[in-house]
Amino acid sequence: MPEYEKETTEQQRLEKEQLEDLGTVWRTRGPHAIHCLTVIGQIEGHVEAPQGQKTTKYEHVIPQLVAVQEDPAVEGLLVLINTVGGDVEAGLALAELIASISKPSATVVLGGGHSIGIPLAVSARRSFIVPTATMTVHPVRHSGMILGVPQTMRWFEQMQERITGFVAGHSGITAARYSELMLRTGELVMDVGTMLDGKKAVKEKLIDQLGGISDALEWLYREIERAE
Repeated sequence: MPEYEKETTEQQRLEKEQLEDLGTVWRTRGPHAIHCLTVIGQIEGHVEAPQGQKTTKYEHVIPQLVAVQEDPAVEGLLVLINTVGGDVEAGLALAELIASISKPSATVVLGGGHSIGIPLAVSARRSFIVPTATMTVHPVRHSGMILGVPQTMRWFEQMQERITGFVAGHSGITAARYSELMLRTGELVMDVGTMLDGKKAVKEKLIDQLGGISDALEWLYREIERAE
């Protein structure tokens, strides 16, 4: 087998493994090389999720984001989001990483971008959401036993302030409005918060615009070409 055919076969094998194991496309083959990252199911952090749940493992995503920043062949980042939320610190850490990438980046919310998925959705330079997608804004939750002391309540407040500050800093919504939506009663069954569909998310300036993958790629191509 000629050497170039061996290299092509090896590249195809690696791409297939990445798609199956990590759900990513390392470099698209369009006009510009875009890394496609998927955030699906539950965002898994320091503790493994129960078997049978679809998860996005933060230890898989962090090296990808570092490589996107460092690989000169990758020109932009596209993040496709359909998540129920998950580990708050892991999700916020990934959002901070995406926000710090110097290359053009875009997110698309498909299906759902709930809970800690909201900071991820607004972390890129441009955010998109399809009309049928939904986003649930609610306070930080904790599963398991907690100490009923003032310090615990203050810890929850500090965590919520970090999330609210990040969202307000990377979108058009104000911290006051985000907190208002988060603490709204009478909309969610047995919970406080607000459910936003695609149009409402854009109206609230939480997401930049309605659109899907073609809109996001078109925006990325324009930004890449503008920087050349």
